[in-house]
Amino acid sequence: MNGSSRSNAFFLCLVMVLGSLSGCLSNEDDDTLRIAFAIKDDYASFDDNPQKLADYLSEATGKSVELYAITSDALALEALRFGSADMAFLDGGAAWMGWQQYGLEAMAASTNADGRSHYNAQAWVLTESDAGQAATDNDDTTDPFALLEGSVTCHTGWLKSAGMLIPMGYFIGEGYAEVVGDEDDIESLRSTIFNHFSEDAVIPESGTPYYGYGGALRCLSEGEGAVAFVKDTSVDTYCPENGDREAWCLDRDRYTPLPPFGQAPSHPLMYQPDSIDDETRASLVAAFVALNATEDGRQILATILNAPNVIEVDTASHLGDYGSLIEHVPGITAYLDEKFSSE
Repeated sequence: MNGSSRSNAFFLCLVMVLGSLSGCLSNEDDDTLRIAFAIKDDYASFDDNPQKLADYLSEATGKSVELYAITSDALALEALRFGSADMAFLDGGAAWMGWQQYGLEAMAASTNADGRSHYNAQAWVLTESDAGQAATDNDDTTDPFALLEGSVTCHTGWLKSAGMLIPMGYFIGEGYAEVVGDEDDIESLRSTIFNHFSEDAVIPESGTPYYGYGGALRCLSEGEGAVAFVKDTSVDTYCPENGDREAWCLDRDRYTPLPPFGQAPSHPLMYQPDSIDDETRASLVAAFVALNATEDGRQILATILNAPNVIEVDTASHLGDYGSLIEHVPGITAYLDEKFSSE
């Protein structure tokens, strides 16, 4: 090879190397934000397509926002953990795990129909029961929670937040119940329930009559159990004084709530603080909150986010109460870690 050819070859190699470096630098400077979202193959109209949310956020923030397709909270959490996505709406358990294990933060959250970004996990008993009387006698020396020991409990299902994790975290954390079995095995929770309450505890499967909030309340109403672990709005939802009531409902004054165990959070928008700075976070929060104020925004909330409203939240306030309760459940960290690990 002559000198000219060698020079040309060197120049060509240099151009290729610089071009490669330019591509790398371009990726590092990528200003695109990615929101992990479950995406279907087709939609009835663009109004149902989450791409409409991404387009709105791009226009509102001045940044390019793209969808990162996922099919579960586990994959969303993995995407946030490894930087494939920058933000995602997660359920309470996945959000708490992401906060505790991977340093994710919350910036916003959906609200319930009543405007709250949480609901209270609460036990309901029959007013004439010992626990019901203790809850309403204005006597601080009578403890309705202590009187539930040995009772048949009505749960909404296995490992449900309001129906099991939060109340059992409360009973264990407050010293009412002792963990029976391996502290690191989630199955010990079942033994703990049977030991402290009753081996006849109603822990229903999906599709059975006593499953869910209405099912647990029905379990109490029909005398199968002495306490229903549901939420603060359950009785008014299924057995209101006025309006449509389930056939199994008792008179409204037959139900008495015990003091709330704690708050279960609505779905928060979790984000990766390594990729979203304070300024970007503020612009995203403003964009999401602005959805509440316009007709198009409310349409996005209803059809894409399935939420009445979105409000700004901080991580500790939104998830702290929930986490302080469920952390007492035996094996909960290992269980959630396995549940939300990549498959």
